[in-house]
Amino acid sequence: MTGMSLLRQPLLALSRSEQVKRAVSTLPVSAAVVRGYVPGETEDDAVAATAALVDDGLLVTLDFLGEDTVEAAQAEATTTTYLGLLEALAARGMARRAEVSLKLSAVGRALPDGGFDLALENAHRVAAAARAVGTTVTLDMEDHASVDDTLAILREVRKEFPETGAVLQSYLHRTESDARDLAYEGSRVRLCKGAYDEPSSVAFRERTEVDKSYVRCLRVLMASQAYPMIATHDPRLVRVAQSLASRHGRHQGTYEFQMLYGIRPTEQLRLAESGEAMRVYVPYGTDWYGYLTRRLAERPQNLSLFLTSLVSKK
Repeated sequence: MTGMSLLRQPLLALSRSEQVKRAVSTLPVSAAVVRGYVPGETEDDAVAATAALVDDGLLVTLDFLGEDTVEAAQAEATTTTYLGLLEALAARGMARRAEVSLKLSAVGRALPDGGFDLALENAHRVAAAARAVGTTVTLDMEDHASVDDTLAILREVRKEFPETGAVLQSYLHRTESDARDLAYEGSRVRLCKGAYDEPSSVAFRERTEVDKSYVRCLRVLMASQAYPMIATHDPRLVRVAQSLASRHGRHQGTYEFQMLYGIRPTEQLRLAESGEAMRVYVPYGTDWYGYLTRRLAERPQNLSLFLTSLVSKK
């Protein structure tokens, strides 16, 4: 956690530079890094990437990148984009293999006036569209200050669309309690470690503590009638999850693994070929740079490629 935190601030500073963004988009090495994590900016790019993954026996969840929307018109545009994406997936016959992930801040939650109600309305619209084409939506979790609102909107949306997925982050102190609250029959819960730089007052800062919390939360979910979505690239946690599934008599398909697009693709295929449900989180859109900075901070070898490509331009 400490090393990643040290890298995050300079990377976020770079993310505010349009000049650097253009360089990352066009230089051969850095552009390859971008494409490795974000398959493109358009719906066609996202659908094409989905088709390739589905052909390989993988499941998909799609995220149209963007967050902290502070204009109602932008929230509406993002919602409309999701509705169009769902129609496109259905038209290609992929809706039952691909769902969507939705950040509530992208559809209005951060608006100063009426943001909660607007985000709830838009999340409801996306959930309805997802059901209409035979798939689901998962409400992404963001920083710790948004957890209560996100879970409140989830509860409201689930009244009509109980298949709506939740996300919990194991680095937060509160998450084991939240996992118990969500550990009921049919509850789809993605468990991840968390990617935001949170204070020690609300989050575990050491990697070992985050991992221990992850296992505690996973035990709660695996022992319940919930549908755990195990979002990790950590081989140890994959093995722990499979061991817990066996211990609780779970069959493959009563839970799933999730990994990010471009990270451990060989392992993704291995899990799918072994009979596990393996879903790939695929981000796309023009607002990709903030997402990219988090991926670079997490994987130093890609940061090295990125910086090398910038230096080579001078």
